[in-house]
Amino acid sequence: MTEHEERPENQERTANEERKVRHLDARSLRGLAHPLRMQLLDALRRRGPATASQLAEKLGESSGATSYHLRQLATHGFVEDAPERGKGRERWWKAVYQGLSFDSSQFKDADPELRGATELYLHEIANSHTRELSTWLGTRDDWPQAWSRGSDMSSATLQLTPDLAEDLIHKMHELIEGYRSLTPDKDSPETEQVRVHTHLFPVKTD
Repeated sequence: MTEHEERPENQERTANEERKVRHLDARSLRGLAHPLRMQLLDALRRRGPATASQLAEKLGESSGATSYHLRQLATHGFVEDAPERGKGRERWWKAVYQGLSFDSSQFKDADPELRGATELYLHEIANSHTRELSTWLGTRDDWPQAWSRGSDMSSATLQLTPDLAEDLIHKMHELIEGYRSLTPDKDSPETEQVRVHTHLFPVKTD
């Protein structure tokens, strides 16, 4: 199970507001499994509404490419118009969901096209994690010293059964979710958006 979630930094959620999560099925996975589409969706979820031109500049793409792939994302229900920002001629877009949930096991016996979409989706998530970590390592000296203590890059090796591994995953997610209610004042100079990556997988041993 892979759960991939973002919430725009300018989009707060009250304690009673239900988080909107899209559970990917075969059709929606085919519509999303493209590197640029996944980057566009991530940008909208993390930073809030934007135009195709703004996203093109941010991602180093042409506005024609971003416009096309935003329309494809809209066709599959991942993004929609942001009429509250639609002043002028440019079209503003926003993400529909704060999170994605994906169970790769349900596509184990799928046709080759769908298996290819599954592999592309999972590898693009892994690539985005690598890019984000590399960016942090390359810019960490630009941050206040307190963020050196508030960052982490660690690994652990455990002996677990699949059931215990699944239990650990759920507990890690619950712990992370619990910190959403502790979000400090977003206007505080010490408040920053942070990224948390979790990976758990078996490895072969001799």
